[in-house]
Amino acid sequence: MPQTHQLSPQEEQEKLLDEAMQVVKVQSFQMKRCLDKAKLMDGLKHASNMLSELRTSLLSPKSYYELYMAICDELRHLEQYLHDEFQKGHKVADLYELVQYAGNIIPRLYLLVTVGVVYIKTHEANRKDIIKDLVEMCRGVQHPLRGLFLRNYLLQCTRNILPDCEESEEFGGTIKDSIDFILLNFSEMNKLWVRMQHQGHTRDREKREKERMELRILVGTNLVRLSQLDSMTQDFYKKNVLPGVLEQVVSCRDYIAQEYLMECIIQVFPDEFHLQTLNNFLRACAELHKQVNVKNIIIALIDRLAMFAHRDDGTGIPNDIKLFDIFSQQVATVIQAREDMPTEDIVSLQVSLINLALKCYPDRVDYVDKVLETTVDIFNRLNLQRLESSSAVNKELARLLKIPVDVYNNLLTVLQLDHFSPLFEYFDFESRKSMTAYVINNALDNNMYIPTQKQVDSILTLVSPLIQDQNDQPQEEEDPEDFAEEQTMMGRFINLLFTDDPDQQYLILTSARNHFGNGGNRRIKYTLPPLVFNAFKLAYRFKEVAEEDDKWDKKCQKIFRFCHQTIGALIKAEYAELSLRLFLQGGLAAGEIGFENHETVAYEFMSQAFSLYEDEISDSKAQLAAITLIIATFERMSCFGEENHEPLRTQCALAASKLLKKPDQCRGVSVCSHLFWSGKTIESDGKEIRDGKRVMECLKKSLRIANQCMDNSVQVQLFVEILNRYIYFYERGNEQVTIQVLNQLIEKIRDDLPNLEGNEETEQINKHFQNTLEHLRMKQESPEPDGPTYEGLVI
Repeated sequence: MPQTHQLSPQEEQEKLLDEAMQVVKVQSFQMKRCLDKAKLMDGLKHASNMLSELRTSLLSPKSYYELYMAICDELRHLEQYLHDEFQKGHKVADLYELVQYAGNIIPRLYLLVTVGVVYIKTHEANRKDIIKDLVEMCRGVQHPLRGLFLRNYLLQCTRNILPDCEESEEFGGTIKDSIDFILLNFSEMNKLWVRMQHQGHTRDREKREKERMELRILVGTNLVRLSQLDSMTQDFYKKNVLPGVLEQVVSCRDYIAQEYLMECIIQVFPDEFHLQTLNNFLRACAELHKQVNVKNIIIALIDRLAMFAHRDDGTGIPNDIKLFDIFSQQVATVIQAREDMPTEDIVSLQVSLINLALKCYPDRVDYVDKVLETTVDIFNRLNLQRLESSSAVNKELARLLKIPVDVYNNLLTVLQLDHFSPLFEYFDFESRKSMTAYVINNALDNNMYIPTQKQVDSILTLVSPLIQDQNDQPQEEEDPEDFAEEQTMMGRFINLLFTDDPDQQYLILTSARNHFGNGGNRRIKYTLPPLVFNAFKLAYRFKEVAEEDDKWDKKCQKIFRFCHQTIGALIKAEYAELSLRLFLQGGLAAGEIGFENHETVAYEFMSQAFSLYEDEISDSKAQLAAITLIIATFERMSCFGEENHEPLRTQCALAASKLLKKPDQCRGVSVCSHLFWSGKTIESDGKEIRDGKRVMECLKKSLRIANQCMDNSVQVQLFVEILNRYIYFYERGNEQVTIQVLNQLIEKIRDDLPNLEGNEETEQINKHFQNTLEHLRMKQESPEPDGPTYEGLVI
């Protein structure tokens, strides 16, 4: 016996739909042919046969909808034919009675609606009674699917013929009749829709819910029709429409229906209507089924009204409506009524409330703080501790706190929110750090200066996860690059701790020092140097106001003591090179500012730099770099008398000559030569001392050291460098440097260069030498009027 192919559910649906469509096609053709021949009764018979296909229970909602749409298209031909006939004078009333004798209720009611609509179009005086009659008769179909589509047909057909005026036109009815009609239809459709949930086996529950979601728009169309009534006023809506809709929504006790219909109400009716009925709507939210996601409903309403407040063509929120207060109270009621509401949903509601406050009442910082206070109270009531960074509550709380930061773009305004900081404590370490970085970045992006000591304290306490170790932070060290990026950001932030009042600025810096000083050795490398530089800048500012402030000298001394102590913290943390640079910068600043006792302070800073050089820096490359920096800084200073300048000069030369490697010694000593030429003392009245003899001593000593180098390449390279120093001083007018000296050194280099190995290093040395000779050749050919003469130079 041959096996029959088992059809899949989808194939079965397609087969059933195709068979029904064939019947519709045949019967609609026969109906049109009869109508063309003016055989109305035969035409109605074929229409009834066509409509009988809608009696099926085998089709899915999707397939039934396709069949329904095809039949509705064909019924329009019948409606148009009847309308034309009645225009010619045929009686409608008889036909209205006649179609009620159709054998089956589905065809009978569809035909009744079709004829009834035509009757209303031709006899408007009776429409009030007819629409009431039709909506009542539709109760005859109690099958959910068939009943929903039948009532949808009634709603679609009556769309343009419902009474839409406040004054009664004899029997034509008013908008009140239309509201009653649509509300009754809505109520019955909702009952049918809900009933679908309770048919069939429990294992098919998910399938039924999916089918119901496909049909929800049929029920929602009733609310759309209500909103489209032109004569609908706020008063009508408040007294007649919303109470009826909410009563049906709340009483159905079906969470799918409640959730969809509440969102429908928000979407289809005007914002002005919602403003007048907020309390009623929100009270109903508290009475909904516990499975309804009330959060989404309230958020949708809040967001819509917040947008309304910002609309260009709107008048904004009326003054007599305390929108924030209403939402705040009603949201609290909803939360109280729903003890099982997830905490993340509660916080989401607070997110919407804070959005509402910021959009509708941008000047009311107290409203924003009230939302944060409510959130703190809720967390306390729920006994929440640390929120894991991966949790939904944590993410919602981060959203809540970022909103005022983003909207205000003003850290000082955020500081006015008393309950902003307490909410930080609920985050775990990672989230706290992430949020503090968000706050700091916002301040940097908006160049937000913090002008008082109290505000600085508050902010640095708030962002402490980036400033010092926390009790709950992980033991393992974080990624070095991420750490460096975070701390560099904090270093930039220090520049925003600024006020125009110098005295207040000092208090700000000391307060910041107390916070950042506790950051541990890894952090202070990034945060203390900006503090020191800001302190130097403050000292310059005191100098600018010296005429107005007779205590500026003492204040400057105080600032340099502050800097000395701060650099001392970096020394303890073993940042010797960084500390050395800061001491040199301090010495330079003290000398330039010139306050009372500045020479002593500058000398102290320079001597501290020398101490660090001698005690802490051991790497030969670092030593050369450090002594070069010390010499270069000292050369720029003019605040020392000979008594202090001479030992410092000598110390520089001594330190340079004690470098471990001969090439380093040679370079260090040659750099020292500049101190004896362009160095300045108080006695020289700020002019260069120009001690040509001591310069020559340094250069001769560097030549002797160069001669002691074993590596020929290095030796020649040093000779070329020293030659350049000689030329520099010769051109500056040092009489100790003669043409003879230059000729001897050039000849020495010329003799030694050919003996070097041919490699890239030799090429570089040769190129350096040739460039030097080219410079001399140009000077020889085109001497400057006031410049030195190169007569006798052998190139």
